[in-house]
Amino acid sequence: MSLETVVEDVRDEARARAEEIRETGESRAEEIISEAEADAESIVQQREEEVEAQIEEEREQALSSAKLTAKQERLEARRDALEQVRDGLEERVAEIEGERREELTRSLLDNAAEEFDAAASVDVYGRAADEELLTDLLSEYEGWSFAGIEDCLGGVVVESESSRVSVDNTFDSVIEEVWDEELKRISERLFEE
Repeated sequence: MSLETVVEDVRDEARARAEEIRETGESRAEEIISEAEADAESIVQQREEEVEAQIEEEREQALSSAKLTAKQERLEARRDALEQVRDGLEERVAEIEGERREELTRSLLDNAAEEFDAAASVDVYGRAADEELLTDLLSEYEGWSFAGIEDCLGGVVVESESSRVSVDNTFDSVIEEVWDEELKRISERLFEE
């Protein structure tokens, strides 16, 4: 074998080895690129899922907040409506006059009388506009007298120092009691729940 043949064989072998290394490198590069693309696709998908989840969470929070705000506004509107109804009721009760006012006041006095001994000295307080009515009605109760003005819609506050009893039978207290007892029905009727 000649030196040229040996050199040519070494070159061929080197070329073959270089080609093999190049093919292995290209194959490995394709694997790396394929893995990188798969990783990138996985990362993009993961981020998209995270963003979708965050958007859904924020949407739910916004919806929940809006529902809560709406509920609070609805409750406030109902509270305002009930307050207007109560104010209207108090105005109508304060405007009761004549025989009806006398009947109601007498009934409240009779009810209060049940709490006092017959011999007790009793002081009665009422609305300034009802002083004459109360004075007339109290002439029927022995030991009872008009003692002064009470800031109320009508009715009476009856007290006896000897028995240490005080009875609030004002229209205000009756309204308060009835209002507390009937609030649910009033609300249901107003708002058709």
